Amino acid sequence: MAELFPLADYWWFYLGFTAFVLLMLALDLGVFHREAHEVSFKEAATWSVVWVALALGFNFFLYQYALWKFPPDVAWRVALEFLTGYVVEKSLSVDNVFVFVLVFGYFAVPAKYQHRVLFYGIIGALAFRAVFIALGSALMQYHWVVILFGAFLIITGVRMMFTPEKGVEPEKNPLIRLLRRLVPTTQELRGQRFFVRERGVLHATPLFVALLFLEATDVIFAVDSVPAIFALTKEPLVVFTSNVFAILGLRAMYFMLAGAMDKFHMLKYGLAVVLVFVGLKMVWLNGLYGGKFPISISLGVIAGVIALSVLLSLAFPKARAEVEGRAD
Repeated sequence: MAELFPLADYWWFYLGFTAFVLLMLALDLGVFHREAHEVSFKEAATWSVVWVALALGFNFFLYQYALWKFPPDVAWRVALEFLTGYVVEKSLSVDNVFVFVLVFGYFAVPAKYQHRVLFYGIIGALAFRAVFIALGSALMQYHWVVILFGAFLIITGVRMMFTPEKGVEPEKNPLIRLLRRLVPTTQELRGQRFFVRERGVLHATPLFVALLFLEATDVIFAVDSVPAIFALTKEPLVVFTSNVFAILGLRAMYFMLAGAMDKFHMLKYGLAVVLVFVGLKMVWLNGLYGGKFPISISLGVIAGVIALSVLLSLAFPKARAEVEGRAD
């Protein structure tokens, strides 16, 4: 199937969208977070609303543009594909939030410096996602790759459902071990700096080590999330923009949910079901429906599973002893 938005014709859109993202990031760090400070729940909630509103506004713009260029049913499908991809990526980002909590606790990163680490972590994540999406766009043209990714998502979902959660172990990460072998690291933080020079020798601070670990874990998450969205749409432009908007709102989501992650303990199983579902779409359901499983049904299933897992988490909270034991 030919792409609706081929790169050769829409390079100007990619450039404009990238410029918009860079502008928003510049405003975020250069204006609203110029001074390091602890992000309050109110501030995080406000930014969450802003990012969600921008994503929905972009989806409306995309729908109107597609309606001008293509038949109404195609425009509606494009809008639903963006929304579904955004919901999937936003939901899978909860796993990132859990890792953020563990990493910042492990490296004892003060709350007022966490935004800075996440800011540069998001920039790295955007770059990695762009590479993954470009590779996925090329590889997904081969049917055997689609089947392979679908099987991988099913296996990942099943493992997520039955594998107990583990803590982070940065000292076992090969990138962290390589960094410490090549670059001396300080034992303590040096304010919000990633590098310092001591006695003429450049040292990395624990803040940079935490950033590097977050980047490494995001690459692992991208291996799940990018194929999952390609299972919903074959349009790289839709995959890229929905991914970017979900990632841009990740920091605000973290500062909102960091203290309440244990309240959504059933969400893990909901995400596992979502991964299995999108994997089944790739290996079976799309073929069953003549090559394209209805996107409206996909959105309903995914949103319903996520909503149900949240409701079950609130209806059946974890025992206090289990939560305290995990915190220790």
